[in-house]
Amino acid sequence: MVAAIIRTVGLGKSYPTAAGVFPALRGVDLEIAAGEFVAVMGPSGSGKSTFMNLLGCLDTPSCGDYFLVARNVAHLDRDELAALRNRCLGFVFQGFNLLPRMTLEDNVALPLVYAAIGRDERRARARRELGRVGLGDYAGSRPSQISGGQQQRVAIARALINSPQLILADEPTGNLDSQTSEEIMALFAELNGEGITVVLVTHEPDIAAYAGRQVRFRDGLLVSDQPTPRGTRAPC
Repeated sequence: MVAAIIRTVGLGKSYPTAAGVFPALRGVDLEIAAGEFVAVMGPSGSGKSTFMNLLGCLDTPSCGDYFLVARNVAHLDRDELAALRNRCLGFVFQGFNLLPRMTLEDNVALPLVYAAIGRDERRARARRELGRVGLGDYAGSRPSQISGGQQQRVAIARALINSPQLILADEPTGNLDSQTSEEIMALFAELNGEGITVVLVTHEPDIAAYAGRQVRFRDGLLVSDQPTPRGTRAPC
């Protein structure tokens, strides 16, 4: 049996509002094994983004437990949490989040600055990851000089820079046209084929079809957890 890289037990998150406490996420039990490709789906306000923020250690649960690589994140202090996040997780967002005045190489290498890695090694690793996503010749370019799809590839390269076990992607194709979306999803599928666990939020069935498993949220509850039907899976 493959070990779980993610395990949540009764995971919940509530927020105070003027009308009282709002339960954004309610008692979620879920396991994701190392090497899986999972799509997280649901309508706006369903709790899927809250769930992803908790998985990424960007927020803390109100109740329940979250085990990341067998460590209960609720028991970690801020420094331990940051170290675990930097070591195990790579993030890809809808908006790319690239710094416009920095070269693509420097954007990709940025997480290594916080890890106190020397400049020569930062450059070598950034160029390697840019090559991995097909942009090895663009290291000296800036984000404004490349397309949106290429910018998302740079963001993926940045997510890979610390050799993470898990990539979390929040609507990674939301700003892209259909053809470019297919190219980005094929890249995620390729990375998953190399053994990286991929968990992505999407509201698009054709994007979710690249995953081997789909979980759905509604009103803060996990309401469905099913393998992607073989007949609907996108080509990888």
